Amino acid sequence: MLRRLLRPVNARLDEHLPADHKLSVVYRVGAGLTGLLLVAFGILGLIDRIGFFDTGGDTVLTLNTNGALSVLSIVVGLLLFYGTVVGGTFASTLNIVLGLLFIASGFVNLALLDTGLNFLAFKIQNVLFSFVVGVMLMWFGMYGRVGSALPHDNPYWRARHPDQAAREQRARPSGRTF
Repeated sequence: MLRRLLRPVNARLDEHLPADHKLSVVYRVGAGLTGLLLVAFGILGLIDRIGFFDTGGDTVLTLNTNGALSVLSIVVGLLLFYGTVVGGTFASTLNIVLGLLFIASGFVNLALLDTGLNFLAFKIQNVLFSFVVGVMLMWFGMYGRVGSALPHDNPYWRARHPDQAAREQRARPSGRTF
């Protein structure tokens, strides 16, 4: 067991995934829906003509906002749309990275709630939204990539278990692929 723990995993986060693989749909849908939500929030915030660093308590969709948060939401939403267009492993990795950043943002802004450094006008509902979106993005990004029961036709399982995948490939009748 110690040898297994010390042996590096043979799969990296940027491992190649065929563009038409069924997992790509999950990554694209996750990025697209979250991007749509963020762009809508950002546009509604800009329409209200809230000051760029105003911390006066203006709300959009029950979340506190200002111009800076609206622009940041639009930029991140457009980045997620780009992930939707590209798909595959790029969308998955983008979802994971942005999910981690949303969770980190939630913790940072939780610490800044009642300080003068709260320039994005976060309130507790924004912090909770940041946590929820972060977990949701990470779930979409990690779907089919991690887990103890990945099917053997999964490209990430095959990358992590190359010896067993090769044995199973040789045991299959020729011409048949997973």
